[in-house]
This record gives sequence, structure tokens and C-alpha cells, in this order.
Amino acid sequence: MLTRRDLLSAAGALAAGVLTRSSGFAQSASASAASPDPMSYVNPEFRAALGRVAKMMEAVQSLDASSLASLRQGTNMPGNALAPSPPVMEKTIPGPAGAPAVRVYVVGNSPGSSKPAVLHMHGGGYVIGSATSARRDIQNLSTALDCVAVSVDYRLAPETTFPGSLEDNYAALRWMYTNAKDLGIDVKRIAIKGESAGGGHAATLAIAARDRGEFPICFQVLIYPMLDDRTGSTREMPPYVGHYLWTPASNRFGWTSLLGVRAGSAVVPPNSVPARVSNLKGLPPAFIGVGSIDLFAPEDIEYAQRLLAAGVGVELNVVPGAFHAFDGIAPDASLSRLFAQAWREALRRAFTQAA
Repeated sequence: MLTRRDLLSAAGALAAGVLTRSSGFAQSASASAASPDPMSYVNPEFRAALGRVAKMMEAVQSLDASSLASLRQGTNMPGNALAPSPPVMEKTIPGPAGAPAVRVYVVGNSPGSSKPAVLHMHGGGYVIGSATSARRDIQNLSTALDCVAVSVDYRLAPETTFPGSLEDNYAALRWMYTNAKDLGIDVKRIAIKGESAGGGHAATLAIAARDRGEFPICFQVLIYPMLDDRTGSTREMPPYVGHYLWTPASNRFGWTSLLGVRAGSAVVPPNSVPARVSNLKGLPPAFIGVGSIDLFAPEDIEYAQRLLAAGVGVELNVVPGAFHAFDGIAPDASLSRLFAQAWREALRRAFTQAA
């Protein structure tokens, strides 16, 4: 997920003249002048915060090949200041066969314990972001649930196309299992979590783990996950859906970068797009949360329905009038707090049931 700090950092860099004026993360140009004001669809709780960010982000270009390097520079920040405890450990672990080693951040490890654990994958449209900015988040997660939390710095597209990032994430899952005793992890209680593209990565990892049958996952927390390359390409959205922060144009670029073929193509790499995987049986139960005007709302709701039809337990949380990354932009809004409480409690219950 792009945090508020990420957005402000990018805005500062771009305001200095790095990029020219456009509307990738602020507003889509897809809505016509005759359409209702998109802000009218935004829950009143979020309007002030969104307005502040939108004004600062008016200089940001739509995410594409020409703006990618500058946007990466703007979001290559350490994230929120770390808490004094628990400590964050940086580790370099073996990567996939024939690929570079993978960096992970670990919080809450306690040799000899038997704690639940969460493998976290950061957001960023498959093309930006890093695990560095997630360190405070995994500190908070570890403290709230008394668990081991690991965030993985997978390789980004378009430099690395599918399945490179999947294999990096799978390498981190393998490392957690093979080092469970030293980390203090109960292998029966390993869950996965991700936001936006990280949610897409988590869903893809859950499918791969099921198919390979090596390292079971007890639960998946998918926060406004990026699940379907056809959204905004061969599937057009209403103009108020995906108007703010993550747009159809950005979505097409992110998916095309990951897949190595145009988003919405008739044929994509096998198991690269969770929404296109025909068999969802046997996947771990899931929490799926999304805002009602997020570009990903239709695909996330459909994925939840398909999981239910496949016999997979799902808790679906659709936040009214919420846009993409609303909880990062307006973390103190009551709906944001309730949303965070909902996914944490779902994860807590999953750990209890798997014990």
C-alpha cells in the first residue's frame, strides 16, 4: 500500500519539477464534465483528508514507463518512524533457484516460542514500493497479535516479470517454515497478508502454496487486493469507481509490467492472475476488505463470491464511500479504525482456530 507518507514524499519530489502535471494518483480524467462530482460518492468521513492529498498530488503523472523512476524515487522512503520496540531485524535469505537473495524484515521472533506468524507483502501496483516502508506496520502487527511478522522485499516489475516476485515470496514462506524453531513460529499458524498489489501477491502465493503442497497457510488477509488484470482494460468501470488514487490507466500499466503481456490479453501466464484461476477449492480462509469506490471493489467482491462457491470461508468487508488506500490517507477516521479492527480480529480468530 502507498501510505500517506509515501504520497506526501512523492508530492514533494514532484512539486520540485521532477514530473509534469497530470492525474495518476489524484484524479482520473475518465469522468466527463457532465458526470456527477466524484467527491459526492466519497464518504464524508474521508473527504477532508482526500481533498488535502488530491491537491498535493495534482502534479503527479499517471503511472507509466516515463514516470516510474521518479515515482519510485519519491516513494523510496523509510516509512513511519519505528517504535522503540519490538526490534526490527533485517535478514538476507536464500532466494529462488538461480535468482538473487531476498531481503526480509522480521519482528517478534523469539527462539523457543511457538507464536503465530504473518508473512507480509507490500503494495505498490507491482512496480513500486518496498518492505522498508512496512517496518512500522509489522511492528504494530506483531505487538497487537503477539506474533512473528515478516515483510518480504520481492523484486519489482517490469524489470522482473511473473513469476519472479511470486518465487521471492515463496522463498520467504519456505524460510519461515525451515527456520520456525529459531524464529519461534508455530508452523500450523502461518498466515499471509498484503495490501493492494501486496494483496494480489498474497492471493497468488496462497494459490501456489496450495498447488505445491509444501507449506500450508492458515489464513489470508487481502486488503483491497489487486486481483484482476482485466479491470480497466477489457472491463470498464463506472467513472466514480477508481477515480481517486489508483486509476484504470495505472492499473493497466501495473498489470502489463508484471505479466509481460498487455493487461486484459486473452492469454496470460498460468496462475499469474488470481481472478483468472478457475479452481479456488482448498485455499485458506480469507478476509477481504475494500472500499466501495475503490477500482478493485467489483473484482474483490467477485473473488469473495467465488471463494464462497468453492467452499472457502470468507469475511468480506466493503467500506461505504471509501477509495483506494483510504485507511492510510485517513487513518483516524472511525471507519478506518473499524476496518483495521475487523481484519485484526479476523486474523486473531484464525490463529485461535488453528492452534
